[in-house]
Amino acid sequence: MVFRRRRAADGDFDEAVDEPVEAGSQDAADEAVDQPAPAAAARSGGPWDSTDAPDDDMPRIDLGSLLVPAPDGVELRVDMQDQTVINATLVHGPNAMQIQAFAAPKSSGIWLEVRDEIATSIRDSGGSADVADGPFGAELQARVTPPPPEQGGPPRGTPPQPMRFVGVDGPRWFLRALLSGPAATDPNQARRLLDIFRGTVVVRGSEAMPPRDLLPLRLPKEALAHHPDAPAAEESEPAKPTLEMLERGPEITETR
Repeated sequence: MVFRRRRAADGDFDEAVDEPVEAGSQDAADEAVDQPAPAAAARSGGPWDSTDAPDDDMPRIDLGSLLVPAPDGVELRVDMQDQTVINATLVHGPNAMQIQAFAAPKSSGIWLEVRDEIATSIRDSGGSADVADGPFGAELQARVTPPPPEQGGPPRGTPPQPMRFVGVDGPRWFLRALLSGPAATDPNQARRLLDIFRGTVVVRGSEAMPPRDLLPLRLPKEALAHHPDAPAAEESEPAKPTLEMLERGPEITETR
């Protein structure tokens, strides 16, 4: 499905597969509610939690658990799997940034653990992965071996593709960005997409969720208006996807 909308007014603003984990026990879910917030949640800049987001009048697209900035010239693609929205991908020229938000314990972040798992998976698949300092702290700069052609990959002999993984631990949530294209290695190419990441607001909600469950996303209301057959937020809740579910599905695209 494709949905396009252009805004008349101008506005500015600055894969590897993770190891599967069990959904977690009720104790793990309760821990997400009862424990104190980690120090990582106290940030002077974004990404923001909905409880401390700035009143900046920045236009954002409402995806439910994510409010994503919508600058001109950047395309938003909402990926679906089994009628469930699983991530949002921002496309700017030859560059793309996939963002996903997950539940996390209140007592500690999960980025360090997730980062190590991604790096191990990439290396086991013949790629390379190195931890580097970035604007949001430690990140992962990788070269990922593409899947074979029979699995939908490029022709054989295609060299490993550069990818950049950025993660931020928030209060009871974890937000991850995956940059591809020239932005994976060129800071100037990445700047506009990382500005979007920085301006993103995470709406965690009060529901107890096992760590690593994907925070529920929904289609933008504008897309629902143009596609009445699309799943609505009020429908019965499907099985919750988790951190390892990264397969892309049909896309709904919004261009501003």
